[in-house]
Amino acid sequence: MSLNNSQTLTISGQDVVKNGSQHSLEDANTLLKPSTPSKKPPKPENSITIAVSSRVLFNMEKEQQIFEQQGMEEYIKYQVEHETEPFSPGPAFSFVKALEAVNTQLRDLYPESEELFDVVLITNNHAYVGLRLINTINHHQLFIERFCMTGGNSPIGYLKAYNTNLYLSSDPVKVHEALGEGIAAATMFTPDKMTEVSETQLRVAFDGDAVLFSDESEQIYKAHGLDKFFEHEKAHENKPLDHGPLKGFLEVLGKLQKKFYAKGQRMDCPIRTYLVTARSAASSGARALKTLRLWGLEIDEALFLAGAPKGPILEKIRPHIFFDDQMFHVEGAAEMGTVACHVPYGIAQRVPEKKGLKDKEVSSIK
Repeated sequence: MSLNNSQTLTISGQDVVKNGSQHSLEDANTLLKPSTPSKKPPKPENSITIAVSSRVLFNMEKEQQIFEQQGMEEYIKYQVEHETEPFSPGPAFSFVKALEAVNTQLRDLYPESEELFDVVLITNNHAYVGLRLINTINHHQLFIERFCMTGGNSPIGYLKAYNTNLYLSSDPVKVHEALGEGIAAATMFTPDKMTEVSETQLRVAFDGDAVLFSDESEQIYKAHGLDKFFEHEKAHENKPLDHGPLKGFLEVLGKLQKKFYAKGQRMDCPIRTYLVTARSAASSGARALKTLRLWGLEIDEALFLAGAPKGPILEKIRPHIFFDDQMFHVEGAAEMGTVACHVPYGIAQRVPEKKGLKDKEVSSIK
């Protein structure tokens, strides 16, 4: 795919930009449904920024097929012709709605604070698709004011400019690039069925090794086997593991949790975190828990599965999002209806397999 120029479309109130032609605000407004009531977005330096691609926030599979089979010009033509038809929700939609629910409660408790989630739509889509995306955001009553469209160029360079705390995409190549820049990132998959999740409590589940923690212990296991792994963990029980790519995201979740705790809401906090690990509790669990304690981080629930499948446990938890470095566990979670994300980090990573998961490794619009 090749396009000439990178374009950034910033949405604030009624601002609309189209590449290559002039359109009045009056013309644009005739295409758009009424937006949600205006709220002031937090300053990027104060917020927790979650960058999502258009293809994980919305279901754009039909449009993707047009792009792959008929090319860019037909893709753009189709999008313009269907500008007033909103996209249906994608795998990240419930997660984003849960972030907004947390923001609502934070605003009630701390009206002047800007420590809020800020969702940024970052995509390499052409700016001509912008009106349909805006229309869809308004249709679903999402509060997304920051919007970056790069016209075919990689959006990764913009992530640091947006102070991104987490980047979610369906493109594993872009996720690799983001991780290489030190940004927490994961490839999100669309399960064939999606489990219903809470509308009032954000639930986030993490694997441990190579996600929250480094892959140090994973390397011991891969090189020397399970017995040596247990020996290593016992010998280093009081030495904290190094941080993994998602540690920073858990930190910002914990920071927001403490704001609720300060208002006496520990037991009914609208954010809940889970450690779901293949480690065994007695033989290797202590080091994981001590590492979190030494980092000053809390996890609400810790589930040590000793190698058992994670899918059934996740089906009970019903998280909005689950992060794991191994596709085996991502696939198992997705088969049970959990929205799972692959974190391609560490020794265990491999090329994502396509066992029913909608992972497009061809050139695509994200």
